[in-house]
Amino acid sequence: MEIDLEQTKQYLIKSGTIIEPDRVNIAIPDARHMIKRGLETFIKGDVVWLPEYEEVADWLTNNEGRGLLLIGNCGRGKSVLAKKIIPTLISYFHRKIVSVYSSTQMNQHPDEVLSKHIVCVDDIGTEGESMLYGNRRMVLAELADAAEIEGKMLILTTNMSVDELRQKYGERTIDRLRVVTKPILFNGESLRK
Repeated sequence: MEIDLEQTKQYLIKSGTIIEPDRVNIAIPDARHMIKRGLETFIKGDVVWLPEYEEVADWLTNNEGRGLLLIGNCGRGKSVLAKKIIPTLISYFHRKIVSVYSSTQMNQHPDEVLSKHIVCVDDIGTEGESMLYGNRRMVLAELADAAEIEGKMLILTTNMSVDELRQKYGERTIDRLRVVTKPILFNGESLRK
C-alpha cells in the first residue's frame, strides 16, 4: 500500500492539526544602532555597550524563527532590552505586539499568557508553582511546549544559570528552550546602580 503523504498533510492542515508552526521571523535593519538608541532612551546616565548586545543585535537582524533567552547578570541592561527595547522595535518594524509579563504575572494569569503569540517573561526562575483552583501548573513548561508546537516566540530573562534552570524546570523544558530560543549569556557585574 502506498500513502500519499502530501495529500495526508493537506488533510491534517485543513482539519486544524498544526503540522508546521507559524514561526515569528524578525529582521530589523541597523539593529545595533537601534539598541544603542533604545538604551539611551530607557537608561538614564552613561550607557555601557556590552559585548552581549552584539549577539542581541545579530538576533534582531535575523532571529531564524527563534525566541531569545537572556541568561545571567548585568541587571537593568538585560531587562530593559527584553521588556522595553525589543518589544518596541518588533512593534515598530513588524507591527506585532509583544506581551510582557513578570514571572509572577505569568503564574497568576497562565491562560492569558499562553493565549499570546509573542511573549516576554522577565526573571524566570523566581516564580513558584502556579496554583489555580487547586490545580498545580508549571506555566513555563507549558509555554515552552506551546512555543515548539505552535510557533510562539518567547523572549525570556533570568539571573539563574542553565544548571539552576534545569534543576527548577527539568531537562525536558530546558531541551525545548534550547530549540525555540537563542541563549545569550550575560557576564559581569550588575549594571544597576
